[in-house]
Amino acid sequence: MITLLQSLFWIGVAILLVSSVLPVSKVAHGAIRGLAFLREQFFVLSLAMLLIAIIFLEPQQKLYAVSILTFVAIIHIGYIIKFTPIWPRQSVDASSQEIADTDNHITLVAANVKQSNRDFQSLIDLINEEQPDIATALEVDQEWIDALHIGLKDDYPHWVNVPKDNSYGVVLMSKLALAETQVRELLVEHVPSIRTQVQMRSGQLWRLYIVHPEPPVPNHDTKGRDGEIAMVGIEAGKDTLPSIVTGDLNDVAWSATTRRFQRLSGLLDPRIGRGFYNTFHAGIPLLRWPLDHLFHSAEFRLIRVARLRHIKSDHFPILFSLALTRTKAANFTPEPSDADERDEVNELVEDEKQKDREAIGTDWETE
Repeated sequence: MITLLQSLFWIGVAILLVSSVLPVSKVAHGAIRGLAFLREQFFVLSLAMLLIAIIFLEPQQKLYAVSILTFVAIIHIGYIIKFTPIWPRQSVDASSQEIADTDNHITLVAANVKQSNRDFQSLIDLINEEQPDIATALEVDQEWIDALHIGLKDDYPHWVNVPKDNSYGVVLMSKLALAETQVRELLVEHVPSIRTQVQMRSGQLWRLYIVHPEPPVPNHDTKGRDGEIAMVGIEAGKDTLPSIVTGDLNDVAWSATTRRFQRLSGLLDPRIGRGFYNTFHAGIPLLRWPLDHLFHSAEFRLIRVARLRHIKSDHFPILFSLALTRTKAANFTPEPSDADERDEVNELVEDEKQKDREAIGTDWETE
């Protein structure tokens, strides 16, 4: 019995080690990239197995197990520690003067509603309570948009409606004036994104990008998701206006794809140095990751970030409040992208454009 338990333990150690190292590779496949989501869980698991090794294994086996599991724990803490208060904050906190300048504030609520969720009122009530300047909802079909319009049209005069029945619908609701609005399918057909110009009450202008690329799945590559995120990163990095990119990126904040996005865009992540703010899965506390994001250029200062209450979706909504200034500031900035990385992205995008396929997960909400 003891031999069997030891064998199972070592099998678990081997699986954990391989699962921890594989996401470091550049293999763009869901079975590999999806493992990066679990770095918080793998870190806790490595500590638990480390404790078991110390208590129960024989001295010689203990040495090997402790060495391997310590190595695994270090791998994961190296990624996730940046999203704890131990790490320096990347985004600069708003000063008292900037907080007082309310005409240059933007509060945004981002929600993935889960298309099959029919509890429209939970999101409507939440938006009415928080009164953000901008609210976005993903996975909306026409019924969702109709319900939101009935409940929120009096407070939100500016709308961009992109209803879809394939779980990629999006709606933008704004109290602030919008201009130059584009609804685009950047890389994969029937996977829309929004690009628009927003005017503050002060008259200052900035750019908003709303994205919802495909999720990683074990039986498909992630080139569609990775390429779309990179394309938006390059575009935001070249934008002449201060920019915000928000949405369900179907990617965790510490992944290779998201880190590349920051290098390409130069945008800041307000989670760094503050917390995980895990938004998915709302119904499974032990399996939660930061999937819903906001990145901003250095002209913005952070006032508040908060994960909001459950709205019967598999995602929690998240709120960001920022102040727009006329100067750039950051506690530290993403390392810049190089020519080789941009060439790699261009090759990735061109390869994906040649494919003729349906978007991943278009039938998940209709089964």
